[in-house]
Amino acid sequence: MFNLKYRYALIGLLAAYSYLVTLFSEVYFYYGIRAPVYVILFVFVLITLLVWEGNRFIQKLLIRTFSSDNTLQFLIIFFIAGMTASAIIAVTVVLIVNALLLHQPLYNLHISLKLAFTYATRINLFLHVANGIFVFAENYKLKQLETEALKRETAQAQLQAVKSQVNPHFLFNNLNVLSSLVLLENPDANKFLEAFAKVYRHILSSQQEELITLRAELEFMEPYVFLLKKRFPESIFITLDIPDKFLSYYILPVALQMLIENAIKHNIASKAKPLTISIVTDANNKLIISNNLQTKTPEGESTNVGLKNIAQRYDLTTGKNIDIIKTNESFSVALPLIVHKL
Repeated sequence: MFNLKYRYALIGLLAAYSYLVTLFSEVYFYYGIRAPVYVILFVFVLITLLVWEGNRFIQKLLIRTFSSDNTLQFLIIFFIAGMTASAIIAVTVVLIVNALLLHQPLYNLHISLKLAFTYATRINLFLHVANGIFVFAENYKLKQLETEALKRETAQAQLQAVKSQVNPHFLFNNLNVLSSLVLLENPDANKFLEAFAKVYRHILSSQQEELITLRAELEFMEPYVFLLKKRFPESIFITLDIPDKFLSYYILPVALQMLIENAIKHNIASKAKPLTISIVTDANNKLIISNNLQTKTPEGESTNVGLKNIAQRYDLTTGKNIDIIKTNESFSVALPLIVHKL
Protein backbone atom coordinates (compact mmCIF):
# COMPACT_ATOMS: atom_id res chain seq x y z
CA MET A 1 0.00 0.00 0.00
CA PHE A 2 2.86 2.39 0.81
CA ASN A 3 3.92 2.29 -2.86
CA LEU A 4 0.62 3.57 -4.23
CA LYS A 5 0.93 5.65 -7.37
CA TYR A 6 -1.08 8.58 -5.99
CA ARG A 7 0.29 8.44 -2.45
CA TYR A 8 1.31 12.11 -2.36
CA ALA A 9 -2.22 13.21 -3.13
CA LEU A 10 -3.47 10.93 -0.35
CA ILE A 11 -0.85 12.35 2.02
CA GLY A 12 -2.06 15.88 1.29
CA LEU A 13 -5.73 14.95 1.76
CA LEU A 14 -5.02 13.07 4.98
CA ALA A 15 -3.04 15.98 6.43
CA ALA A 16 -5.71 18.52 5.42
CA TYR A 17 -8.48 16.37 6.86
CA SER A 18 -6.59 15.93 10.16
CA TYR A 19 -6.01 19.67 10.43
CA LEU A 20 -9.70 20.44 9.81
CA VAL A 21 -10.71 17.90 12.48
CA THR A 22 -8.44 19.54 15.07
CA LEU A 23 -9.71 22.97 14.02
CA PHE A 24 -13.34 21.90 14.36
CA SER A 25 -12.60 20.35 17.77
CA GLU A 26 -10.96 23.62 18.93
CA VAL A 27 -7.83 21.75 19.97
CA TYR A 28 -5.68 24.87 19.65
CA PHE A 29 -7.98 26.92 21.89
CA TYR A 30 -8.14 24.31 24.65
CA TYR A 31 -4.41 23.69 24.67
CA GLY A 32 -3.40 27.30 24.20
CA ILE A 33 -1.36 26.67 21.08
CA ARG A 34 -0.59 29.89 19.31
CA ALA A 35 0.96 29.35 15.90
CA PRO A 36 0.14 30.61 12.41
CA VAL A 37 -2.21 28.42 10.39
CA TYR A 38 0.40 27.78 7.71
CA VAL A 39 2.86 26.50 10.33
CA ILE A 40 0.31 24.08 11.82
CA LEU A 41 -0.77 22.85 8.38
CA PHE A 42 2.87 22.48 7.38
CA VAL A 43 3.52 20.34 10.48
CA PHE A 44 0.56 18.08 9.61
CA VAL A 45 1.75 17.64 6.03
CA LEU A 46 5.38 17.08 7.03
CA ILE A 47 4.58 14.50 9.74
CA THR A 48 2.15 12.63 7.44
CA LEU A 49 4.68 12.65 4.61
CA LEU A 50 7.58 11.47 6.78
CA VAL A 51 5.50 8.77 8.51
CA TRP A 52 4.30 7.43 5.14
CA GLU A 53 7.72 7.57 3.47
CA GLY A 54 9.42 6.25 6.61
CA ASN A 55 7.15 3.22 6.57
CA ARG A 56 7.80 2.82 2.86
CA PHE A 57 11.54 2.70 3.52
CA ILE A 58 11.11 0.30 6.46
CA GLN A 59 8.93 -2.01 4.35
CA LYS A 60 11.60 -2.27 1.65
CA LEU A 61 14.27 -2.90 4.27
CA LEU A 62 12.22 -5.63 5.99
CA ILE A 63 11.38 -7.34 2.71
CA ARG A 64 15.09 -7.63 1.95
CA THR A 65 16.05 -8.88 5.42
CA PHE A 66 12.95 -10.70 6.74
CA SER A 67 13.18 -14.40 5.93
CA SER A 68 9.91 -15.73 7.41
CA ASP A 69 6.88 -16.44 5.22
CA ASN A 70 4.53 -15.61 8.13
CA THR A 71 2.59 -12.57 6.92
CA LEU A 72 1.15 -11.73 10.34
CA GLN A 73 4.58 -11.84 11.97
CA PHE A 74 5.95 -9.57 9.27
CA LEU A 75 3.13 -7.06 9.75
CA ILE A 76 3.60 -6.96 13.54
CA ILE A 77 7.34 -6.29 13.24
CA PHE A 78 6.63 -3.74 10.52
CA PHE A 79 4.07 -1.97 12.75
CA ILE A 80 6.43 -1.79 15.75
CA ALA A 81 9.22 -0.41 13.59
CA GLY A 82 6.82 2.10 12.03
CA MET A 83 5.52 3.19 15.45
CA THR A 84 9.06 3.79 16.70
CA ALA A 85 9.93 5.77 13.59
CA SER A 86 6.71 7.80 13.88
CA ALA A 87 7.50 8.83 17.46
CA ILE A 88 10.98 9.96 16.44
CA ILE A 89 9.57 11.83 13.42
CA ALA A 90 6.99 13.67 15.57
CA VAL A 91 9.55 14.93 18.10
CA THR A 92 12.06 15.84 15.38
CA VAL A 93 9.53 17.79 13.27
CA VAL A 94 8.26 19.84 16.26
CA LEU A 95 11.78 20.72 17.40
CA ILE A 96 12.96 21.69 13.90
CA VAL A 97 9.86 23.77 13.11
CA ASN A 98 10.13 25.55 16.45
CA ALA A 99 13.81 26.27 15.91
CA LEU A 100 13.28 27.62 12.39
CA LEU A 101 9.90 29.33 12.61
CA LEU A 102 8.45 29.76 16.13
CA HIS A 103 11.45 30.24 18.44
CA GLN A 104 9.54 29.28 21.57
CA PRO A 105 11.26 28.12 24.77
CA LEU A 106 11.57 24.35 25.00
CA TYR A 107 9.52 24.19 28.21
CA ASN A 108 6.54 25.57 26.24
CA LEU A 109 6.68 22.74 23.71
CA HIS A 110 5.51 19.83 25.89
CA ILE A 111 1.88 20.14 24.70
CA SER A 112 2.95 20.49 21.06
CA LEU A 113 5.21 17.46 21.40
CA LYS A 114 2.40 15.38 22.95
CA LEU A 115 -0.05 16.37 20.22
CA ALA A 116 2.48 15.71 17.47
CA PHE A 117 3.38 12.34 19.03
CA THR A 118 -0.32 11.40 19.29
CA TYR A 119 -1.00 12.43 15.70
CA ALA A 120 2.05 10.65 14.27
CA THR A 121 1.34 7.36 16.09
CA ARG A 122 -2.36 7.47 15.17
CA ILE A 123 -1.51 8.12 11.53
CA ASN A 124 0.93 5.22 11.70
CA LEU A 125 -1.78 2.99 13.20
CA PHE A 126 -4.27 4.01 10.50
CA LEU A 127 -1.77 3.40 7.70
CA HIS A 128 -0.79 -0.02 9.06
CA VAL A 129 -4.40 -1.12 9.48
CA ALA A 130 -5.06 -0.08 5.88
CA ASN A 131 -1.84 -1.80 4.78
CA GLY A 132 -2.81 -4.99 6.63
CA ILE A 133 -6.17 -5.07 4.88
CA PHE A 134 -4.42 -4.42 1.57
CA VAL A 135 -1.85 -7.21 2.15
CA PHE A 136 -4.42 -9.82 3.20
CA ALA A 137 -6.69 -8.84 0.30
CA GLU A 138 -3.78 -9.26 -2.13
CA ASN A 139 -2.83 -12.59 -0.55
CA TYR A 140 -6.44 -13.76 -0.81
CA LYS A 141 -6.59 -12.73 -4.45
CA LEU A 142 -3.28 -14.50 -5.11
CA LYS A 143 -4.56 -17.65 -3.40
CA GLN A 144 -7.68 -17.52 -5.56
CA LEU A 145 -5.56 -17.22 -8.71
CA GLU A 146 -3.33 -20.08 -7.56
CA THR A 147 -6.40 -22.18 -6.78
CA GLU A 148 -7.89 -21.48 -10.20
CA ALA A 149 -4.57 -22.28 -11.87
CA LEU A 150 -4.37 -25.52 -9.89
CA LYS A 151 -7.94 -26.39 -10.88
CA ARG A 152 -7.10 -25.81 -14.55
CA GLU A 153 -3.94 -27.91 -14.28
CA THR A 154 -5.85 -30.66 -12.49
CA ALA A 155 -8.61 -30.54 -15.08
CA GLN A 156 -6.06 -30.76 -17.89
CA ALA A 157 -4.36 -33.70 -16.18
CA GLN A 158 -7.70 -35.42 -15.69
CA LEU A 159 -8.62 -34.73 -19.29
CA GLN A 160 -5.39 -36.23 -20.58
CA ALA A 161 -5.91 -39.22 -18.30
CA VAL A 162 -9.43 -39.98 -19.53
CA LYS A 163 -8.49 -39.31 -23.15
CA SER A 164 -5.84 -42.00 -22.88
CA GLN A 165 -8.42 -44.65 -21.93
CA VAL A 166 -9.34 -45.67 -25.50
CA ASN A 167 -10.42 -49.29 -25.26
CA PRO A 168 -7.45 -51.54 -26.16
CA HIS A 169 -9.83 -54.40 -27.04
CA PHE A 170 -10.48 -52.68 -30.34
CA LEU A 171 -6.80 -53.00 -31.22
CA PHE A 172 -6.53 -56.67 -30.28
CA ASN A 173 -9.82 -57.71 -31.89
CA ASN A 174 -8.82 -56.17 -35.20
CA LEU A 175 -5.36 -57.65 -35.06
CA ASN A 176 -7.00 -61.07 -34.72
CA VAL A 177 -9.17 -60.41 -37.77
CA LEU A 178 -6.18 -59.16 -39.74
CA SER A 179 -4.24 -62.26 -38.75
CA SER A 180 -6.97 -64.55 -40.06
CA LEU A 181 -7.23 -62.60 -43.31
CA VAL A 182 -3.51 -62.80 -43.94
CA LEU A 183 -3.40 -66.50 -43.14
CA LEU A 184 -6.21 -67.17 -45.59
CA GLU A 185 -4.43 -65.05 -48.22
CA ASN A 186 -7.58 -63.02 -48.53
CA PRO A 187 -7.22 -60.05 -50.94
CA ASP A 188 -9.19 -57.96 -48.43
CA ALA A 189 -6.20 -58.03 -46.09
CA ASN A 190 -4.60 -54.97 -47.66
CA LYS A 191 -7.87 -53.02 -47.54
CA PHE A 192 -8.38 -54.04 -43.95
CA LEU A 193 -4.84 -53.04 -43.01
CA GLU A 194 -5.22 -49.69 -44.76
CA ALA A 195 -8.50 -48.96 -42.96
CA PHE A 196 -6.98 -50.08 -39.69
CA ALA A 197 -4.04 -47.70 -40.18
CA LYS A 198 -6.40 -44.79 -40.95
CA VAL A 199 -8.40 -45.43 -37.78
CA TYR A 200 -5.39 -45.46 -35.51
CA ARG A 201 -3.75 -42.58 -37.31
CA HIS A 202 -6.87 -40.57 -36.48
CA ILE A 203 -6.89 -41.76 -32.86
CA LEU A 204 -3.25 -40.82 -32.36
CA SER A 205 -3.51 -37.46 -34.13
CA SER A 206 -6.65 -36.45 -32.23
CA GLN A 207 -5.22 -37.23 -28.78
CA GLN A 208 -3.88 -33.68 -28.50
CA GLU A 209 -7.18 -32.12 -29.61
CA GLU A 210 -9.94 -31.36 -27.14
CA LEU A 211 -12.56 -30.96 -29.87
CA ILE A 212 -12.75 -31.76 -33.57
CA THR A 213 -15.40 -31.07 -36.19
CA LEU A 214 -18.18 -33.57 -36.69
CA ARG A 215 -17.13 -33.74 -40.34
CA ALA A 216 -13.65 -34.98 -39.31
CA GLU A 217 -15.15 -37.49 -36.90
CA LEU A 218 -17.48 -38.87 -39.58
CA GLU A 219 -14.61 -39.15 -42.05
CA PHE A 220 -12.83 -41.23 -39.44
CA MET A 221 -15.97 -43.37 -39.12
CA GLU A 222 -15.76 -44.62 -42.73
CA PRO A 223 -12.67 -46.85 -42.28
CA TYR A 224 -13.86 -47.71 -38.78
CA VAL A 225 -17.21 -49.01 -40.09
CA PHE A 226 -15.32 -50.99 -42.75
CA LEU A 227 -13.38 -52.72 -39.98
CA LEU A 228 -16.58 -53.50 -38.10
CA LYS A 229 -18.18 -55.08 -41.15
CA LYS A 230 -15.17 -57.38 -41.46
CA ARG A 231 -15.39 -58.32 -37.80
CA PHE A 232 -19.16 -58.76 -37.82
CA PRO A 233 -20.32 -59.55 -41.37
CA GLU A 234 -24.08 -59.11 -41.72
CA SER A 235 -24.31 -58.67 -37.93
CA ILE A 236 -23.95 -54.91 -37.45
CA PHE A 237 -25.73 -52.17 -39.38
CA ILE A 238 -24.87 -48.50 -38.86
CA THR A 239 -27.06 -45.74 -40.28
CA LEU A 240 -26.37 -42.01 -40.32
CA ASP A 241 -28.80 -39.15 -40.82
CA ILE A 242 -26.96 -35.88 -40.24
CA PRO A 243 -27.82 -32.61 -42.06
CA ASP A 244 -24.88 -30.74 -43.57
CA LYS A 245 -25.32 -27.75 -41.24
CA PHE A 246 -24.08 -29.84 -38.30
CA LEU A 247 -20.85 -30.92 -40.00
CA SER A 248 -19.01 -27.78 -38.88
CA TYR A 249 -20.04 -28.27 -35.25
CA TYR A 250 -17.55 -29.74 -32.77
CA ILE A 251 -17.48 -33.01 -30.86
CA LEU A 252 -15.04 -34.92 -28.68
CA PRO A 253 -12.57 -36.92 -30.77
CA VAL A 254 -13.16 -40.71 -30.88
CA ALA A 255 -16.43 -40.32 -28.93
CA LEU A 256 -18.46 -42.07 -31.65
CA GLN A 257 -16.01 -44.97 -31.83
CA MET A 258 -16.17 -45.45 -28.07
CA LEU A 259 -19.98 -45.45 -28.04
CA ILE A 260 -20.17 -47.97 -30.89
CA GLU A 261 -17.60 -50.17 -29.16
CA ASN A 262 -19.66 -49.87 -26.00
CA ALA A 263 -22.78 -51.02 -27.85
CA ILE A 264 -20.94 -53.98 -29.35
CA LYS A 265 -19.41 -54.93 -26.00
CA HIS A 266 -22.76 -55.15 -24.19
CA ASN A 267 -25.07 -56.44 -26.93
CA ILE A 268 -25.44 -59.55 -29.07
CA ALA A 269 -24.42 -58.98 -32.69
CA SER A 270 -25.08 -61.94 -34.97
CA LYS A 271 -26.77 -62.74 -38.28
CA ALA A 272 -29.75 -64.04 -36.35
CA LYS A 273 -29.81 -60.99 -34.08
CA PRO A 274 -28.15 -58.09 -35.91
CA LEU A 275 -27.17 -55.03 -33.94
CA THR A 276 -28.52 -51.82 -35.46
CA ILE A 277 -26.85 -48.53 -34.54
CA SER A 278 -28.26 -45.21 -35.69
CA ILE A 279 -26.52 -41.84 -35.54
CA VAL A 280 -28.80 -38.81 -35.91
CA THR A 281 -29.12 -35.20 -34.77
CA ASP A 282 -32.00 -33.43 -33.08
CA ALA A 283 -33.30 -29.87 -32.78
CA ASN A 284 -31.32 -29.32 -29.57
CA ASN A 285 -27.94 -29.56 -31.33
CA LYS A 286 -27.30 -33.04 -30.00
CA LEU A 287 -25.88 -36.08 -31.72
CA ILE A 288 -27.84 -39.17 -30.70
CA ILE A 289 -26.30 -42.62 -30.95
CA SER A 290 -28.88 -45.38 -30.44
CA ASN A 291 -28.87 -49.15 -30.67
CA ASN A 292 -31.46 -51.86 -30.27
CA LEU A 293 -31.09 -53.51 -26.87
CA GLN A 294 -30.23 -57.20 -26.88
CA THR A 295 -28.00 -57.49 -23.88
CA LYS A 296 -25.46 -60.22 -23.57
CA THR A 297 -25.62 -62.56 -20.58
CA PRO A 298 -23.48 -60.56 -18.13
CA GLU A 299 -20.35 -62.12 -16.70
CA GLY A 300 -20.27 -59.40 -14.09
CA GLU A 301 -21.69 -56.00 -13.31
CA SER A 302 -20.71 -53.40 -15.92
CA THR A 303 -18.47 -50.60 -14.66
CA ASN A 304 -19.58 -48.22 -17.44
CA VAL A 305 -15.97 -47.09 -17.86
CA GLY A 306 -16.54 -46.02 -21.48
CA LEU A 307 -19.57 -43.85 -20.68
CA LYS A 308 -17.86 -42.37 -17.62
CA ASN A 309 -14.87 -41.56 -19.80
CA ILE A 310 -16.98 -39.64 -22.30
CA ALA A 311 -18.99 -37.91 -19.57
CA GLN A 312 -15.78 -36.80 -17.83
CA ARG A 313 -14.26 -35.52 -21.06
CA TYR A 314 -17.36 -33.51 -21.90
CA ASP A 315 -17.51 -32.03 -18.42
CA LEU A 316 -13.81 -31.11 -18.36
CA THR A 317 -13.68 -29.81 -21.91
CA THR A 318 -17.02 -28.06 -22.38
CA GLY A 319 -18.80 -28.06 -19.02
CA LYS A 320 -21.74 -29.86 -20.69
CA ASN A 321 -23.37 -33.16 -19.81
CA ILE A 322 -24.25 -36.14 -21.95
CA ASP A 323 -27.72 -37.72 -21.80
CA ILE A 324 -28.19 -41.48 -21.40
CA ILE A 325 -31.62 -42.95 -22.18
CA LYS A 326 -32.33 -46.63 -21.67
CA THR A 327 -35.64 -48.38 -22.42
CA ASN A 328 -36.66 -52.02 -22.74
CA GLU A 329 -36.02 -51.88 -26.49
CA SER A 330 -33.14 -49.44 -26.98
CA PHE A 331 -30.15 -47.66 -25.49
CA SER A 332 -29.25 -44.09 -26.52
CA VAL A 333 -26.58 -41.55 -25.71
CA ALA A 334 -26.99 -37.88 -26.67
CA LEU A 335 -23.76 -35.95 -27.16
CA PRO A 336 -23.91 -32.11 -27.18
CA LEU A 337 -22.62 -30.61 -30.40
CA ILE A 338 -20.52 -27.50 -29.78
CA VAL A 339 -21.25 -24.62 -32.12
CA HIS A 340 -17.97 -22.76 -31.53
CA LYS A 341 -14.65 -24.28 -30.50
CA LEU A 342 -13.75 -23.29 -26.96
